[in-house]
Amino acid sequence: MKNTELQLAWNFVNNTNRNIFLTGKAGTGKTTFLHKLKLESQKRMVVVAPTGVAAINAKGVTIHSFFQVPFGPILPDTDLNSSAGFNRKFSKTKIDIIKSLDLLVIDEISMVRADLLDGIDKTLRRFKNRNLVFGGVQLLMIGDLQQLSPVIKEHEWRLLSPFYKNAFFFSSQSYQQCNAITIELKHIYRQENPLFIDILNEIRSNKLSKSSADELNKRYQPEFISNENDGYISLTTHNNKASQTNRQELEKLKSELKTYKAVIKGNFPENSYPNKEELKLKVGAQVMFVKNDSSPDKRYYNGKIGKVILLDRDEVVVKCPDDDFNIITKPEVWENIKYTVDSDTKAISEDKIGSYTQMPLRLAWSITIHKSQGLTFEKAIIDAEGAFAHGQTYVALSRCKSLEGLVLKSKITSNQIISDGNVITFNEEAEAKQPNNDILQQSKRLFQLDLISEIFDFFKFIYPANRILDIYYKNRGSIEGNIEKPLNTIKDCITNLLKVSTSFNTQLKSIGDSLDIPESNVSIQERFVKAIIYFENQTKSTIETALKTLAFTTDNKTIEKDINKQYDELEELLATKLLYFEGLKKEFNVKQFLGLRAKSVFLAKDKPKKNRKTVIDGTTNIELFELLRELRNQIAKREDLVHFQIFTQKSLYAMCEILPVTKQELNEVHGMGKTRIEKYGSEILRVIKSYCEENDIETLNEAPVIEELKPKRNKGDTKKISLELFKSGKSIDQIALERELNVNTIFGHLASFITSKDIAITDLMSKAHYSELKKIIPTKTFDNLSDLKHQLDDKFSYGELRIVVNELSEN
Repeated sequence: MKNTELQLAWNFVNNTNRNIFLTGKAGTGKTTFLHKLKLESQKRMVVVAPTGVAAINAKGVTIHSFFQVPFGPILPDTDLNSSAGFNRKFSKTKIDIIKSLDLLVIDEISMVRADLLDGIDKTLRRFKNRNLVFGGVQLLMIGDLQQLSPVIKEHEWRLLSPFYKNAFFFSSQSYQQCNAITIELKHIYRQENPLFIDILNEIRSNKLSKSSADELNKRYQPEFISNENDGYISLTTHNNKASQTNRQELEKLKSELKTYKAVIKGNFPENSYPNKEELKLKVGAQVMFVKNDSSPDKRYYNGKIGKVILLDRDEVVVKCPDDDFNIITKPEVWENIKYTVDSDTKAISEDKIGSYTQMPLRLAWSITIHKSQGLTFEKAIIDAEGAFAHGQTYVALSRCKSLEGLVLKSKITSNQIISDGNVITFNEEAEAKQPNNDILQQSKRLFQLDLISEIFDFFKFIYPANRILDIYYKNRGSIEGNIEKPLNTIKDCITNLLKVSTSFNTQLKSIGDSLDIPESNVSIQERFVKAIIYFENQTKSTIETALKTLAFTTDNKTIEKDINKQYDELEELLATKLLYFEGLKKEFNVKQFLGLRAKSVFLAKDKPKKNRKTVIDGTTNIELFELLRELRNQIAKREDLVHFQIFTQKSLYAMCEILPVTKQELNEVHGMGKTRIEKYGSEILRVIKSYCEENDIETLNEAPVIEELKPKRNKGDTKKISLELFKSGKSIDQIALERELNVNTIFGHLASFITSKDIAITDLMSKAHYSELKKIIPTKTFDNLSDLKHQLDDKFSYGELRIVVNELSEN
């Protein structure tokens, strides 16, 4: 038989981006729908549930573990990231999962509190899209509001009541904003008797008529005692009542007690155990299966009642009423899963992180109504006299397949039927707005138009571009490079593309009628392909080209990190757009685009990291740049100062251009005032003069007034003097002090004797540094030693890099 509502729900989930509350009376196939969705949907999804047991049954994870939200009340203005005592540090894998998520399924939504749903909304916005409710992820909420309700303590409600009308999920701020549709499944698979179905519907809506109550109470038998082989299960309101009944009945049996211990592997929280860790059974015990048969035979299902007829070491034989065979029951495995991303396919996959192996049985003379949710019984004895929560009576009665299998220990009156007025009002309003096929078609069209809009939307480029410019304008003295021009070019292009995309989206909406799907509209497809060509050309010729020319250098690590973060963001956004344009050149296709969108999350991770130039092309005297930078770091460490307090980045570049060799010339360098020159001038000038000497560079002022300038020596002679002093046992520091030269200059002198083997490389650097550099350098791509220096740890000196690079190039 065709189920219209199930088909409608399937289409809305898979072919639109509408948020959906899928509800229905007990036994209408909600759980079956979820299992089918997990198997067949093309969307990237995660399934969560409010409790451990519900999560295990739904083959998902708990809301609290996946979203790492605190268990207490979450107020609307709560900063979840600073929740005390709660881990909000998300792994990269989980962030990637959320970023690439199309669909979030929340099972047993009736038990989810309003503030918890708002907590989910905050987390999804944080990692996916801060401007869209649930971060733009589609939500499928499954459950029956007439069944179990959220658990909320009085003191918690005192905190939450100023913000929420009631505790149910539908009063959350996020639900109010998300324009969800409600689809109610009408066909009941569990019960077949129309009279029983009508009675259950009346109880569900808190409208039990006298005639229905009379019919129901014909089953009232307060003194009823079932025969041993009848297979009745007793449902009661409180856990202690059920436990007491089971314990008493088990003690009555004279047979030997046997204990089956669960085998727990890996991570499986105790509050998620699906049954007793130590299961105590006797021959003759009434038991209930708590899992569907995993074998192809499907001999039992979750909720089936039977009696133990044999206990063996690793099997239990159960006989069920009306079965003409015995069920040989072996341990079943429940898995605790964690969502991960497959490294090859990038699909969201379920990794088993723990397992619980135990006989799929529990004592079943009696269980609580709470634990019976989702189960089906042929025969049940119901004691609803102590009903204390919304929906309890309905849950209990609706577990039974027929009126004939029902026995009431107490009469059903309106006192036992506790229904929340908020739920009744919500259900009535939702029923009046049940969507039809026209709304489905409109939603399909809007979904596809939204996806097309996303392809051509460049709005996300604005923030990182502006952020880099903002950093640059506020820290001009600390940053050198080509930043302003390329970013302004990018911004101008983005402004133009945003105007074009807005106009293009408006045009597409006017093509066809409200039920016309872009995928199957020839006119829209033609315009889409032309748009792809235009946007790709603009993106490549302007944005990509400009981004390639962006280069900067700064010695402020905080500034460098911040700029690089935004730079990374621009590169990832660009790569994503180019991926879309390349993959959708022929036509717009929803499945193809969803695949590309998921793939885009992993682009940055999969492509090799580019080595950005950190020293600007055209800079003269790059080696001097590094020598002065090392000197600055040495002085800063010695004086316990920040490096730019010695001299700024701009001063560093100016010194490399001007090559000052007197204090007077140094004073002309921007930023080098009298105090700095007095403190550090001699050391700076010594490095510059040594460099000029080594490289035969004629400076502007070669006059003999330079107080530190010694008579020129032959280059070969000065190097030999350094070698002789080194051979005599003096250290590089001692030689530099004696000769009034810079340490790096002496290092360079000695390094020149490596080829003649007068000096070994390990005379000048530690064996550890030498062997580490020999492994690292071949893995790097660099234009010059300065580029390489910026890619490596600061512990390696410029001189060390030069001698190892020279050795590697000779080999």
